[in-house]
Amino acid sequence: MIRPFFPALVAAAALGTGACGHVGDPMPPRANLPSRINDLAAVQRGSTIIAQFAVPTRTTEGIPITTALRFELHAGPSIDPFDREKWLAQTTEFPPRNVQGGYARYEIPAAAWAGKEILLAARAIGANGKDAGWSNFATVNVAPPPEPPQLEKPVATAKGVRVTWTGPPGDFRVWRQGPGESGFARMADVQDESWIDTTAEFGKRYVWEVQRIVKLAGGKEAESEPSNQQDLTPKDEFPPAAPTGLLVTLAPGSVEITWQPNTEPDLAGYRLYRAVGTGPFERIAEISGIPSYSDHAVEAGRTYRYAVSAIDQSGNESDRSAAVGVTMP
Repeated sequence: MIRPFFPALVAAAALGTGACGHVGDPMPPRANLPSRINDLAAVQRGSTIIAQFAVPTRTTEGIPITTALRFELHAGPSIDPFDREKWLAQTTEFPPRNVQGGYARYEIPAAAWAGKEILLAARAIGANGKDAGWSNFATVNVAPPPEPPQLEKPVATAKGVRVTWTGPPGDFRVWRQGPGESGFARMADVQDESWIDTTAEFGKRYVWEVQRIVKLAGGKEAESEPSNQQDLTPKDEFPPAAPTGLLVTLAPGSVEITWQPNTEPDLAGYRLYRAVGTGPFERIAEISGIPSYSDHAVEAGRTYRYAVSAIDQSGNESDRSAAVGVTMP
């Protein structure tokens, strides 16, 4: 008997349908909205307001953004009570100064808002013209531009490089660019008109600049323009301290000399001097390890006087210690 073909085809189709599973509802189209900016920050620097935020790299759905974005940043006086539409109506839009390194940076003239509090907000707009809304608001209390300090030539000292400046008193921020660095790093906030850079290394060139900082209400601050720049390659011309605790004792056929170790980090060793009787001191040994020495070149009945100095890795020699004498029996 010939089996009918059609029922078999239906069965095969039913089996195939069961293997594929239930067909779900169609997925809604992606919104493709750039993520909302949430790290907008702004500060007054001299007569300019510097604003910056990280460029969104993903959409609100977590999809990487592959098309160019457009940015809007608005700045305008604060209003009370706050109304976004009224605020937007009196703001000015500013283009970015540059967009690089994952950040958009703005430089906005501040003179028109001197003495006022201003609000800034930004948004990222996708290639489809859509956005996820305005960013957080950044507030700036615009002050008269702080006068920048005048930086003097840095001076190398035994403790580090002393950086000094002149100008109105106040708070200051010190910046430094080291060898091989492309920009300036924030080093210290001080209230004095000088600061010692204890991390600068001898033989390396550094560049410093300083800003004056004006504290404002609400924990805000205004920065002056950076001062003039000054550079220095500090040289180690500073000897270690003279050794202390020199002790001389007699031993059979020798004089044993010890002293307290120096603690300078660049210490290289010691230099031992000896005088016979009332004669002049002469160098008798270079010592790089333990602060001690055995003098076997001695004779009975003679008086010997000893003194020791310290040497650093740059060859600077300290003053000699206090002399100590002994007479061989």
